Amino acid sequence: MSGRFAPTPTSDLHIGNLRTALVAWLAARSTRREFLIRIEDLDAPRMKDSDSIARQQLEDLATLGIDHDGPIVYQKDRTGIYEDALVRLGDLVYECFCSRKDITEAAQAPHGVVPKYPGTCRDLSESQKASLRKLRPPSLRINACSAPECIADQLLGSYADTVDDFVVRRADGVFAYNFAVVVDDGLQDVDQVVRGADLLDSSPRQAWLASQLGFRVPEYLHVPLVIGLDNTRLAKREKAVSLAQLHQQGISTTDLLSMLAASLGLASAGEKVTVAMLIDRFDPAKLPREPWQFTQLLAPGKHDVDQEDHRGTLRDS
Repeated sequence: MSGRFAPTPTSDLHIGNLRTALVAWLAARSTRREFLIRIEDLDAPRMKDSDSIARQQLEDLATLGIDHDGPIVYQKDRTGIYEDALVRLGDLVYECFCSRKDITEAAQAPHGVVPKYPGTCRDLSESQKASLRKLRPPSLRINACSAPECIADQLLGSYADTVDDFVVRRADGVFAYNFAVVVDDGLQDVDQVVRGADLLDSSPRQAWLASQLGFRVPEYLHVPLVIGLDNTRLAKREKAVSLAQLHQQGISTTDLLSMLAASLGLASAGEKVTVAMLIDRFDPAKLPREPWQFTQLLAPGKHDVDQEDHRGTLRDS
């Protein structure tokens, strides 16, 4: 049994990522699980400097005191594994020729809401598919038949949704996040998934797919986000605060760990702690359920601009 932390190497880890990593590590260590690190670089050719960014991410985790078990897994090296898993799904997988615009228009979703796929290409004939292949390469979707799925979150309680026909491989041949993460967790014996609360809505999809592939559904813990002075989440493009940037402001690693522990209810304000000290204090049921407002942000223009917000890579429509 194991827990894990799985960053995408698009930029340095910001304080929200580090806080989630700390919770993931504590959740695993306090239950005597192994703790794994996986680099989610599915789209590595399009990720500028992904290898060097991943190295920096690993260094930052180590600096904070977060260690790991076993070798680090890189998704870019696992294409063959994903191909084999795709074959196991058999007739559940079908070709889809819809663009994002097609889906949005067909679903008539409210502005700003990512719509569920309406099943446009699910029952195309062979002749229709042959004609459409001449116009554009297809993505691959899985026929979920709007299956109801409910997951239990250790902090946020039950979360239920119907599972739409989500993408498992994009039209450019890159495997989708929602597919690869389930395959990796299943094969790595990950039975504890700790991550940011912004990913809660992807959990029913992933739990359902895990069952289809014969994997056990992990237990979930979604950590409330870190927000800025304007009460919005810390987006990497806008106001990310990395470990290096915090050091530049005079905030030491010890200070940062104290702040993170206090924000999680694991230490009193200003108390000096180590990650090892926090293991016996950790209780997921007692973690705060509201976002944490981080007030020591860099001044505008003092941070690096990210190539891509991680959230944008997760929604393979």
